[in-house]
Amino acid sequence: MTEEFKVTLPKLGESILSATVVQWFKQPGDLVNLDEPLLEVSTDKVNSEIPSPIAGVVKEILAKTDEELKVGDLLAVITPHTAGLPPKAASRMEVAAQVATASEDQSDFFSPALLRLAREKSVGLEELEKIPGTGQGGRLTKKDLESYLEKKESGKRSPCPLKGLDSDVERVKMTGMRKAIADNMVRSFYQAPHATLIHEIDVTDVLKVIEKEKEQFFAEHHVKLTITSFVARAIARALQEYPLINSSLEDDTIVMKRFVNLGIAVSVDQGIMVPVIKQCQKMTIAQIAQSIHELTGKARSGALSPADVAEGTISLTNFGMSGVMIGIPIIRYPEVAIVGIGAIHKKVIATDENAIAIRKVMHMSLTFDHRVLDGMYGCAFLACLQKHLEEDLTI
Repeated sequence: MTEEFKVTLPKLGESILSATVVQWFKQPGDLVNLDEPLLEVSTDKVNSEIPSPIAGVVKEILAKTDEELKVGDLLAVITPHTAGLPPKAASRMEVAAQVATASEDQSDFFSPALLRLAREKSVGLEELEKIPGTGQGGRLTKKDLESYLEKKESGKRSPCPLKGLDSDVERVKMTGMRKAIADNMVRSFYQAPHATLIHEIDVTDVLKVIEKEKEQFFAEHHVKLTITSFVARAIARALQEYPLINSSLEDDTIVMKRFVNLGIAVSVDQGIMVPVIKQCQKMTIAQIAQSIHELTGKARSGALSPADVAEGTISLTNFGMSGVMIGIPIIRYPEVAIVGIGAIHKKVIATDENAIAIRKVMHMSLTFDHRVLDGMYGCAFLACLQKHLEEDLTI
């Protein structure tokens, strides 16, 4: 008698204890190969595909779409390839072979994830080729296809408005990612006593450097030179002097990291993703700018891997991009601090020479876990950060 294999939710990364089922790629009776994606799940950090740990036939699916599961919970039951396959699985093997051939033929144009979505939605290759792509070199991305399908579906919906008492109320169910983000924020906010400091920083000189060097910088490195790269470098340097900011709390033990893995908050359709720049303290401005460009691009195209969002030690969020001047962000568990930067604006300032000048300034906030550090330590860190940002102007 063939032994059945039980598939459970694996641990997807540091501090990730649960995930929500987004969609299943296989159904009972389907053939599945070793390491072939079984389903997609979401956490507050990233969406991940769960591969099959064994080749066989899916006997039973035990987790429903939108169901939240803990690490170790059962997902599915698979019958291994130890005997002859049932007729249904054999026929599906032929289909899989045809799909694989099509995928190889289109490997230079369409990713496997995109082709899989196209098959699920009955979109043929001829139709795919007509969809405008926004990827590199005009390549069609999974996000492009999802937008196309959404517009296609909305065109089929009835234009008649809803009637009744609820016609002025719209109820939107949280996506798996949005719910995971909400759960993580609640956990962080109520577990860690938050405190926030806000400081004003003069960025006139660094903006002059950016304006002067931006064209040459882009020609050499093919990415834009922005204030975010300078802020990231300043944070990394200031943390070498104030390591408590770059730590986590394990029971009654403060774990300080000598490396800086800086998370950069990126706004995406479903919420906020925070890819991590690893070993930021060792990087030049050019390397930081390239990492920001690469990671934000992957976040917005849905191409982040679990490794891209793992092992962060501190985060940076730039709400100033929306024009907001001051913000108080929530710490990302298990980190103990997050830096926020607001919009740059002009301000009349009295100089040391008792003159008046128009300078460009921005507000910077530091939200920290008050269990780990006190306000004066946070003040000293912000002052150090200001010094590096205002005085370290080399590229």
